[in-house]
Formats: sequence, structure tokens, C-alpha cells
Amino acid sequence: MTINKNHIPQEAFDWYDEYAHGGMDRRTFMKKLGSLVALGYSMTVLTSALLPNYALAEQVSFNDDDIHATYEEFDSPEGHGKGRGYLVKPTKEQQNYPVVLVIHENRGLNPYVKDVARRLAKAGFVAFAPDALFPVGGYPGNDDEGRALQRELDRAKIQNDFVAAANFLKSHPLSNGKLGAVGFCFGGYMVNYLAAVDSQLLSAGVPFYGTPASKELRKNIKAPLVIQLGELDERVNKSWPEYEQDLKAANVEFTMHMYKGAKHGFHNDSTARFDQENADLAWQRTLDFFNEKLS
Repeated sequence: MTINKNHIPQEAFDWYDEYAHGGMDRRTFMKKLGSLVALGYSMTVLTSALLPNYALAEQVSFNDDDIHATYEEFDSPEGHGKGRGYLVKPTKEQQNYPVVLVIHENRGLNPYVKDVARRLAKAGFVAFAPDALFPVGGYPGNDDEGRALQRELDRAKIQNDFVAAANFLKSHPLSNGKLGAVGFCFGGYMVNYLAAVDSQLLSAGVPFYGTPASKELRKNIKAPLVIQLGELDERVNKSWPEYEQDLKAANVEFTMHMYKGAKHGFHNDSTARFDQENADLAWQRTLDFFNEKLS
């Protein structure tokens, strides 16, 4: 029986989402996948479809002549003391670039998110992708360990690290003073949080399938937002109606795009959740929005 991602039941993706966000341990996740084997599914096919293959995620090579990447540290006195991230800039000589903070999922700075930073630099932005796991040695090379490490870190300190990273990038010598932020899953939440915790911090935010900041903070949001949601992402989407009401009450400029048939993580091209048509459209909307708001 030949199976591709379009034949894998949606429930398998739902189990993976629950597992990836701490609602299910690995043993239970694998046991549930095992229940599909009796229906003719191959465990190898299932796991290879659901778990990331980062070799698929390189759209812009780190050797690309149009960009230059370095690792930079920044001070985070209210967080873990020091932070570190992946800074990518265009090689074209220019002052006052628009700058974009790139925020990873709940597993550290993996190769997919680093590639997103390179894509932004290729498009003419200075991009900075911090690693929340820097205080414990950085992204460990696989997502399971990365999730476990991030779960052990103090949530408030992680949030303060990203605030510090945002201020570091906004005040960078190459910055034009206008900061955008894009993030995925946990990173989407962090974009919403950065917009809410300091109304002067962001000039534009694009949260991909991220939950909102706490209700008491939402009234502070001033930055325009483009909110990217997948139609099949029930866990995140259930938070949208209340968030929409609060954004309207705060007179925030926002657009929400709901991508038909798209799963949580649909922009991530390293897994079978990837939906190229929707991902390409969402990314073009992201670039257009940043070009409009950050130039």
C-alpha cells in the first residue's frame, strides 16, 4: 500500500500537534500511530511524514552570495542574562535596512527557522533569529530534545529574552528603526506578545498560527498585524474569535487570513504538514506587508 501525506488521516496530524505541544508524551503518540498500522499504514511512512526532515527546508543556501550570516550575542538582564541569535543581512551595501525578528517554534532555532531568516535577507531585510535554548547550550540538533529543553526553561525569562532580542535588533547600526516580527507556533505567540507587552516595540507583526497574549495585555497593541491561520488548526483557531474582538476594541489595524485546508505548521517545508500553495501565498503576503510597513 503506497501512502503519501494526502492519504494520512487528519487524526495523525492532530496527534502530532498534541504531542509537539506537550499534551501527549512520545510513548502515547507512538502507540496511537501504531493503531493505524493495523489499517495498512506503514510506521516508517507515518513517522517520516510527521517528523521533520530539515534537508527539505533549505530554500536559500548559507553560501548564497546575496547574504551574509553571523551569530551575535545580546544582553538580556531581565531574562537569562545573555542571548544569542542568527543574524543575516544582505551583502548589498546600504544603511538603514528594515529589520525583522524571526521567532522559532517551541523547540529552539532549528534549520527551518534559520532558512526563514535567510529568505528575509534575500528579500532585502536584516533578519535576526534568536535561540531560546542558548542558555542551555542551544538547539540540540533534534526537535524532541529541543522541546524538552525549552519546556524546562522559565517561560517569563524566555519572553524577556525575546524582548531583549527585539530591542537589540531595533537599535542595530543597520536598522532604520522600524522593527517587524514573524514567528511560527510558539513564535507566533511571541509576535503577539511583543506587540502587546510594549506598544512602541513593533512596527509590524506576522504571527503564523500563534495564540494571543494574555487578555489584560491586548489593549496595549498598536502595531498592525497580519495573522496567518490554517483552517484545520482547531487548537489555535479556537482562540481567534475573542482575540479578534479585542483587536477591534483596541482599534488595531489587522488582517486575518484563513488558509483553506491548511494544517498547523503549513508553512514549515520540512514536514508533511507543508502546503506549498498556501505557504507561498502566506509568505508573499508577509513580504508585502513588511515592505509596506517597514520601509
